[in-house]
Amino acid sequence: MRMRLDRGATFSFRLSIYVVIFVVMAAIPASAAEVIIAAASDLNFAFKELVSVFEQKTGDQVKLSLGSSGNFYSQIQNGAPYDLYFSADFRYPQQLVENGQGVADSLYAYAIGRIVLWVPARSPIPVEQKGLEVLLDGSINKIAIANPKHAPYGRAAVAALEKAGLYERVKDRLVYGENISQAAQFVESGAADIGIIALSLALAPPMKAAGRYWEIPSDMHPPIEQGVVMLSGGKNRDKAKAFLSFLQSAEGQAVMTRYGFIAPVFR
Repeated sequence: MRMRLDRGATFSFRLSIYVVIFVVMAAIPASAAEVIIAAASDLNFAFKELVSVFEQKTGDQVKLSLGSSGNFYSQIQNGAPYDLYFSADFRYPQQLVENGQGVADSLYAYAIGRIVLWVPARSPIPVEQKGLEVLLDGSINKIAIANPKHAPYGRAAVAALEKAGLYERVKDRLVYGENISQAAQFVESGAADIGIIALSLALAPPMKAAGRYWEIPSDMHPPIEQGVVMLSGGKNRDKAKAFLSFLQSAEGQAVMTRYGFIAPVFR
C-alpha cells in the first residue's frame, strides 16, 4: 500500500528535513583556513616551531612542505597549489614574480643563511681546529653537500670549496643530498664522514647534541639571500599575509635568530 501525503504534509516534511540539516551543519565547526607553504629544507626546525606558535595564536592551520628550493620552483611553475614559497635563493621567487606566478608586492628577503662544516660528536676529525683544510685528511672518504644543481646551500658549499682552492682536490669524494636536510642526514647517520650543512640545522637541538661544527666565513661564498613570495594562484591570501606578518614580528624574528639566520632589512 502506498501512503499518500497531501501538499501541506509534504511541505512540512521537507521543511523539517531542511531544519535538521541546518542544525547539524551549524553544529559542525568551520575548519580553520589552511595555509599551504613550500619551504626550503634549511627551515625545517625553525619553521616547525614558527608554525606551531602561529597555529596556537590564530587558530589557522598550516600545511608545511619542506624540500629543495629548485624542486619547489619547478613544481610551482607546473601549477602546484601553494600559498607561500620560502626559497633559500632569492632569485627563484623573483623569477616567479617576473613570469606572473608571484605577487610582486609580497616579495622580500626574509633571511640570510650560513653554512658550517659538521661532524658527528663521535668523530675524531678536528673540524674546529682545521676548518676546511681538514677535508684533505686521508681518513675522510665521503663529504656530504646539498645538490648544487637545485639547492642554494649546495651552491654555497661548492663556492666555499673553490674559494679555498679545495674543490678540485675533493670533488670525487662529494656525495649529494637531494636537499640540505638530506645532506645533514648523510653525515648524522654515518653514510658520510663530514658535511657542509646549514647553520640552522646544526643549531637545532637534535643535531646540536649529536655533533660539532666550524662556521664557514661568509666571505667564502656569495650571500645566501633567502626570499619569499605569495603565489598568484594561492587560495588563502589573507592567511598567507598573516603568516608573513607573524614571521616579521619580534616573536617570529627571535625564532629565526635562534636558528642562526641573519635578519635582512625588509624590502
